[in-house]
Amino acid sequence: MPIWALLAVFMGAAAVILFSGIRMVGLADRLADRTGLGEALVGSVLLGAATSISGTIVSVTAALDGRASLAFSNSVGGVAAQTVFLAVADTFYRKANLEHAAADLANIFQGLVLIVLLAVPFLAYTGPDVSILTVHPASLVIPVVYVFGLAGSRSVREAPMWRPVQTRETRHDEPDDADMNAPRMSTQHLFAVFIGLVVIMGGAGWAIAKSASAFIERVGVSESLVGALATAVVTSMPELVTTVAAVQRGALQLAVGGIIGGNMFDMLFLPLSDVFYSTGSLYHAIGIRDLFWAALGIAMTGILLGGLVLRQRRGPGRIGAESLALIVIYAGAVALQSLMG
Repeated sequence: MPIWALLAVFMGAAAVILFSGIRMVGLADRLADRTGLGEALVGSVLLGAATSISGTIVSVTAALDGRASLAFSNSVGGVAAQTVFLAVADTFYRKANLEHAAADLANIFQGLVLIVLLAVPFLAYTGPDVSILTVHPASLVIPVVYVFGLAGSRSVREAPMWRPVQTRETRHDEPDDADMNAPRMSTQHLFAVFIGLVVIMGGAGWAIAKSASAFIERVGVSESLVGALATAVVTSMPELVTTVAAVQRGALQLAVGGIIGGNMFDMLFLPLSDVFYSTGSLYHAIGIRDLFWAALGIAMTGILLGGLVLRQRRGPGRIGAESLALIVIYAGAVALQSLMG
């Protein structure tokens, strides 16, 4: 295929992911109310996992094609991109700083789990190159930490040991009256529509992975750069759309939980990619530039957690100081990596 056709496939798949993500946020908000699990938990588990499905397909497909750097950077690059999307969403909420109004212990706990998940690849990279049937032991640790994080999140929601100070701007997680008064659609039907959108987004993710791999071969650009700044950003677009849509609906815990939960789910790309990377340990087939994006994810998650704990009401440009810091740091990282080619 000519380059223009590859770009057309890439952008077409991106549009499919974008519009599917818009539809998902309303479904997730209604399911949070129906199931009683709450916006933070549904945002992190259901919405976070669903909007990440296209990224999963990209990393697995890249690993099958022997592109370890593309598979890895697509995962950790998505964490950085999605975190800065939360800063973008902050500009759409004018009543107060988003991190102030969306105070929720479950989101803070999951952010801490995310930092642990991001640290595991560093331990694997700097440790011995060992594998069990071509799978590194770190790939067994990541799912265990993820499941622990989900269990812990539910525990802190049901039996919290502390609560955030309630202020005039704090927005509570309450059922949506519009959904209660709307024509009743069964919970099973909501789940069925949601799953259908997940399947569509998975197909779009496969198209993005194949077109990106072909583009790398034709143009000769770095796999790490394409993974972190092209496939990761495009497959993360549903998180941007769903986060902004959730903020505009007033589902603030769903917005923050969707980003942090999506980032946690993105880390599951790594063990999956390691399984399908048949030539050995994925973590020893990557380079320092790939780990740069993992380090960036840790730094940005730490800044986000600081904002959730400090809960600044107002900041520069009517957004939180942490949101401004996230935008500046991510823009600087993109500029630096772009100059390095």
